[in-house]
Amino acid sequence: MLTTFCVQPVCSPTRAELLTGRYHPRGGVRGVSLGQERMAATERTIAAVLSAAGYATGCFGKWHNGTQWPLHPLARGFDTFYGFTEGHWADYFDAELEHDGRFVQGSGYLADDLTDRAIGFVERRAAGPFFCYLALNTPHSPMSVPAADWERFRDRPILLRGPDGERENLAFTRAALAMVENLDHNVGRLLAALDRAGLARDTIVVFLSDNGPNSGRWGGGMRGRKGSTDDGGTRSLCCIRYPARIEAGKRLTAVTGAIDLLPTICGLAGVAIPADRPLDGLDLAPLLPAAPAADAPDGA
Repeated sequence: MLTTFCVQPVCSPTRAELLTGRYHPRGGVRGVSLGQERMAATERTIAAVLSAAGYATGCFGKWHNGTQWPLHPLARGFDTFYGFTEGHWADYFDAELEHDGRFVQGSGYLADDLTDRAIGFVERRAAGPFFCYLALNTPHSPMSVPAADWERFRDRPILLRGPDGERENLAFTRAALAMVENLDHNVGRLLAALDRAGLARDTIVVFLSDNGPNSGRWGGGMRGRKGSTDDGGTRSLCCIRYPARIEAGKRLTAVTGAIDLLPTICGLAGVAIPADRPLDGLDLAPLLPAAPAADAPDGA
């Protein structure tokens, strides 16, 4: 676990940084709307780097770094895309989504549907190296959750309150908690798919968020929330699992960030990064506690 992991206060800049290993202004990303979310076509993504190294690449979920070609995921190194290129999606049930340039009817709750597609990609590509980018859009407004998840939280007491105290919107908080529980379930399903395919040991798995919470709910005692440059808006959990190379259960306390993910993943995977432009991120692989054995990864 990276215990001091930093992102940007809003989503598009963070996504640009984790995709390129560079500070978001280098690629022209300055915000989340009015064209400020568009990442310049001259930027090279981690998908492009890994694709050039022979990896199959798939993007599932929220993109939010440009819609029109050549800013679309399929123009940025991804072989396949299922999701939406915008920042918000108003319908979380049986949503109309894009699949490789065509609009199609989704199936069920959006986070479940996106995870189903990611699992299918992993199962189809299990014989060779792959890069699966699953960008779930929850917890995010509209605060729409499956009935079963909502029932578990509808009347649950909220013991940890945010800075608004008694003015906190508890229904909003409960919906966010229900979304997180659904997200946890879907991450578990994806990890189980790696287990079934015999890929868990040799696959790099990275889990993070792109900004702080979107309401005044409890934030671990940190000041601020989404949109703020305080810790509450810019600190995220980040876990890296790679049993073949990284010892489980250890913590790295050094300050790290989304810009470090591209060089770190490529460093762990043994993939060379073209040196034609400066990277702002660092390869953290030498700082991660080594597991007893070291094998080349089959996926990322």
